[in-house]
Amino acid sequence: MKKEDLPRIWEIDFLRGLAIILMVGYHLLYDLGDFVGISKFLGFSTDLSTPAWLVAQHFFAGLFVFLSGISSNLSRNNFRRSLKYLAVALIITLVTYLFDPPSAIYFGIIHCLGVSVIIYSLAFKKARPVFCLLTGILIIGLTSLLPSLNRALSLESNWLLPLGIHSLGFASYDYFPLIPWFGVFLAGVAAGRWFYTSKKSLIPRTPPENFINWCGRHSLLIYLLHQPIIIGVLYLLGYVTLF
Repeated sequence: MKKEDLPRIWEIDFLRGLAIILMVGYHLLYDLGDFVGISKFLGFSTDLSTPAWLVAQHFFAGLFVFLSGISSNLSRNNFRRSLKYLAVALIITLVTYLFDPPSAIYFGIIHCLGVSVIIYSLAFKKARPVFCLLTGILIIGLTSLLPSLNRALSLESNWLLPLGIHSLGFASYDYFPLIPWFGVFLAGVAAGRWFYTSKKSLIPRTPPENFINWCGRHSLLIYLLHQPIIIGVLYLLGYVTLF
């Protein structure tokens, strides 16, 4: 079998689909709470500042980044993959800047993935999985220093935004700096090297085609379109003014 004919690893698609569905649900609740002003939807609170929601957000975002790290070992062309991420990231930045300049997305999860794939390709493509994992743990550990560092530097500009260093008044709808998220990405790289060396599914029996796996295969498109669709529906219902 040729490399380009290798079947997709269904469990990775399934987990990625689950992550993107949860992310869409999270953003829907945010929009309903922020724009519509309702406190609950289908039994779920729209107050996303609670500890439970913060843990949930970090879980499914972390799962998305972790799976992207695994996929870096499986991709036929990581450079093209990173360009695709960065093109989508640029669109997100432009649209959010036009929609709400003070809270525009300058380094969201797609920006983070695009830069992470580039760094992986340049510096970690041939690295041993243990080195990737230890480096990832170190980067995640640096997160604890960021609040103190931001207070000490008191920067007025945001040119170090990708690293998690920013002005004290910085705000964004979606912010995923390389510290700690590139560490999560590298942990996924290590997992991919250990568990997917054969580039085949760990669970031989492939389930029937389903909606979650479909979402996993089209996660980038869903991420790009879901917020405009949600905002558009709320606009048509009269709950939000676009400009």
